[in-house]
Amino acid sequence: MISNFSKYISKNTGILIRMDDITENMNWAMFDKVEVLFDRFNIKPVLGIIPSNKDTELLTYPKKEDFWSLAKRWKEKGWEISMHGYDHVYKESSDKKDYFGHGGKSEFCGLSFEEQSLKIKRGLDIFKEKNLDVKSFFAPNHTYDENTFLALKKHNLYEVIDGYGLMPYKKNNIKFIPQLFYKNFILPFGIQSTQLHINYWEDKDFKNFEMFVERNKSKFITYEDAISKVNNSPFYSIIKQLSEVLLRTKRILIGNKNK
Repeated sequence: MISNFSKYISKNTGILIRMDDITENMNWAMFDKVEVLFDRFNIKPVLGIIPSNKDTELLTYPKKEDFWSLAKRWKEKGWEISMHGYDHVYKESSDKKDYFGHGGKSEFCGLSFEEQSLKIKRGLDIFKEKNLDVKSFFAPNHTYDENTFLALKKHNLYEVIDGYGLMPYKKNNIKFIPQLFYKNFILPFGIQSTQLHINYWEDKDFKNFEMFVERNKSKFITYEDAISKVNNSPFYSIIKQLSEVLLRTKRILIGNKNK
C-alpha cells in the first residue's frame, strides 16, 4: 500500500522548465551558460519564442543573426518550441479582468477576436517559414481573455503553458500545464511548469539556479511528459479551484500593499 502510494507520488511529481522571451535579441552570454547546464543534466525545456519581437527593452540586447538556425538545433535536441505572443508589445491594460486574474498590461487581453487571431496567424506564419512546428502557446504577462482562446483554437493551437492546479488539465478543448510560481520552487507533489527570465539574470542568479538544478535533477520532465498527465478528475478539479482562489487572493493583497 505504502509502496504503491510512493510510486504514485513519484510518477506524478515533476517540473517543466519554461523559458520566456526567447528571441534574436537577448542576453546571449547567460543563455549560453544555461544551455550548457541543461545539456549537462539532460534537461529539455520549453522555449517561448517571440516570433516578431518589437519589445524596445529586449531590442537593446545583442542580436544573433543565425537565431532561427539555432532554434532548429534546439528543436532537434528535443527542446519544445512554443509561441510566446507575437511581438511582445503591451498596448492593453487587463485591469485584472484577464482570464487568470494576473492583472497588468497585455499584448492580447482586450483586443477583438479578429485582432488576436491575426496576431496568432502572423506568428505561426513566421514559424512555418522557418520550418518550425509549433503546437503550444503562452501569452506575455500571463494575460488572456476568451477571445485569445477562440483565436488559438481557430489556428489549431490547443495547448497552453499557464494556469492553476497540481496537474495539467483540459478545459474548453484546450490543455493547460499549470504555471504557479515566479521563483524556482518544486512542490512535493504535482506537475507544474516554472518560468525563467534569464535576460535579467546576473551571475548570482545563475549560480542559484545551478544549485536548484543540482538539488532537483531527478524531478525535471519534458513537455511531452507534462502534457501526457492531463487529469480532470474531481479531486484535481477541486485542488485547481483552491489554488486559483489562494493565488488570486495573494496577488490582490500584494497589489493593495503596494498602492
